[in-house]
Amino acid sequence: MSLADAIKSKSSVETHGLYIGGGEVAASNPELIDVLNPATGQLIARIAHATAEDVDRAVRNSRAAFRSKEWSGMDIRTRARLVNKLADAFEANLEELYHLETMNNGRPLNETRAQLRRLPDFFRYNAGLALSRRDAVIPVEGDYLNYTRRTPIGVVGNCTPFNHPLMIMCKSLAPVFASGCVTVVKPSEYTPLTTLALARIFTEAGLPDGVFNIVTGLGPTTGKALCDHPDLNKIVLTGGTEAGQYAGSQAGRHFAHATLELGGKTPVIVFPDFDLEQAVNYAAFGAFIGAGQTCVCGSRHIVHRDIYDDFVAGLAAKAKSIRIGDPTDPSTQLGPVISERQRQRVLKYVQFGHEDGARLVAGGKIPENLADRGFFVEPTVFADVKPETRIFQEEVFGPFTSVTPFSTEEEAIELANNSPFGLAAAIRTRDIARAHRVAARVEAGIVWINDHHRLDPASPWGGVKLSGAGREFGPESFDDHFDVKSVMVNLGDKPFDWYQDTAGQSRLN
Repeated sequence: MSLADAIKSKSSVETHGLYIGGGEVAASNPELIDVLNPATGQLIARIAHATAEDVDRAVRNSRAAFRSKEWSGMDIRTRARLVNKLADAFEANLEELYHLETMNNGRPLNETRAQLRRLPDFFRYNAGLALSRRDAVIPVEGDYLNYTRRTPIGVVGNCTPFNHPLMIMCKSLAPVFASGCVTVVKPSEYTPLTTLALARIFTEAGLPDGVFNIVTGLGPTTGKALCDHPDLNKIVLTGGTEAGQYAGSQAGRHFAHATLELGGKTPVIVFPDFDLEQAVNYAAFGAFIGAGQTCVCGSRHIVHRDIYDDFVAGLAAKAKSIRIGDPTDPSTQLGPVISERQRQRVLKYVQFGHEDGARLVAGGKIPENLADRGFFVEPTVFADVKPETRIFQEEVFGPFTSVTPFSTEEEAIELANNSPFGLAAAIRTRDIARAHRVAARVEAGIVWINDHHRLDPASPWGGVKLSGAGREFGPESFDDHFDVKSVMVNLGDKPFDWYQDTAGQSRLN
């Protein structure tokens, strides 16, 4: 069934194999995995469950593509033109991808449109990096020319999550293709449909077979088999900290590069000089966009006591005003979480909040009018949250946030850094000096001053502490897809015989 047909008939159930060598192929395992629409709970597709044998087939096919003359022999300008062509093809299919992504992961269509329309630029930016790349000529002692050459590292294994299926995959795909590497992607079993659709779009646009392979399946089986594979040169994983620790350990075993974007517990520090209404609006956006299922969810609001009560009241009112419902309805502002399992996790943390003595001021339950369908949960706000509690320390990954008061700048920084995570942080203040001072001391890989969840393909993205290692976006990501070779050329013609004139030699061996 075509992508367009699937969108027109949401009751249709697609069946997909693996995507290897430019087309769908059957898996060695006949077992299929159900894919549900999280807004309705209805079955919309079945996907293959790849075994370790299937993963090996995909990696070997990608390795052959990497070594092929068609891909490895492609000059930089031709490759950049191809990557730009992929961006054009992506853009030409955006309308269909909007609807398919919303159907598969439940984000409101307005959110999906805002996010996906940016993705073609990821490819164009990396095509530009490929064209502007220059290797170094290094001044060294003596009559020598020393220069470097960068060579693509090879096969990149990429495990992507359910919350931003296309965006997070494209963060990796763009530098992979622009650098001349190849990839095997294992999408989340919850949201594989747009990944499979994009592979078909790119193949039709001229991407050589085997450069972009896909193995579908569960994390503990298919994902593990991909991370275990000894012929990967880089592992990219966005997911939970435990999964990242395993992937990182396997990368270390095989001396592969690793980029790991893991959990987060983003602190948002609100100073009293910032406009209260704007602070509340940013808080709602940071906490509830994507149903709170983002690693940079604004999940810990640390608010100055002078405005604390007004902030709590404003955020509670804002949360209660958010329209929850069918994500395909343009008026919907909050869709479902991805699964019943995830909904129960959110509700478990509501219980933890009560047990820990926090004050529930909004949400905390399943919307009554949506109780009989999908995986909806109300946007939830707890106030008076103490830093030692579970809802302050642990990632919930749902429309759930907390508010904690502070009195001094030093206390705010201490509260912000009181976490095992360090992916992102946000600061709300009109005091320029204070903004930069606090940004320098907060322990996070990304800091937003008077904004939230803003990204750009030129700006590095990644965390510290248990939030991962490595960076996506920017030259930092592009450069990590190369090995650097140093070439040393003797330009002189002076006779050399170490053993004839050992004492007269002066060199660093």
